[in-house]
Amino acid sequence: MKKTIIMMLLALVAFCASAETYSYLRFTYNDASEVAYSVDGIVVTYDDTNIYVTNAEGTATLAIADVTKMYFSNDGTSSTGGDDDHIMTGDVNHDGKLDITDVTLLIDYVLGNNSDTFVCPVCGEVDGTEGINIGDVTALIDLVLGNGTTTSTDE
Repeated sequence: MKKTIIMMLLALVAFCASAETYSYLRFTYNDASEVAYSVDGIVVTYDDTNIYVTNAEGTATLAIADVTKMYFSNDGTSSTGGDDDHIMTGDVNHDGKLDITDVTLLIDYVLGNNSDTFVCPVCGEVDGTEGINIGDVTALIDLVLGNGTTTSTDE
């Protein structure tokens, strides 16, 4: 009996040691765009119409009807999907231009004023540091006023 228990414990340890760990939870939308959320401190809840993803960076609300796939990955990039798979840093609302609307959405996101505000982690990361914060707002304001340079990423 002891031998069986020891063998089962060894098998369990071997299984756990070989299990892959992932850094991101990714969502794919109907339009083929994808977004990734860090799994550090992640909590995912849902109701009849929405999925709520909360982690150290804040809370995002995703409409269940718009999500086609959810999976874990080590790839933390996001994409706009479709034929125009091109992301512009600072274009928070994905309308193809940098303006006050992007600044306002980013401020709301940083301050946590609107839990329905979704900010793409790639687009909202403007100042080049880890995480979206007030530094990104300042950098975005500089871009909108023409005092900075924008970067874009082909996914």
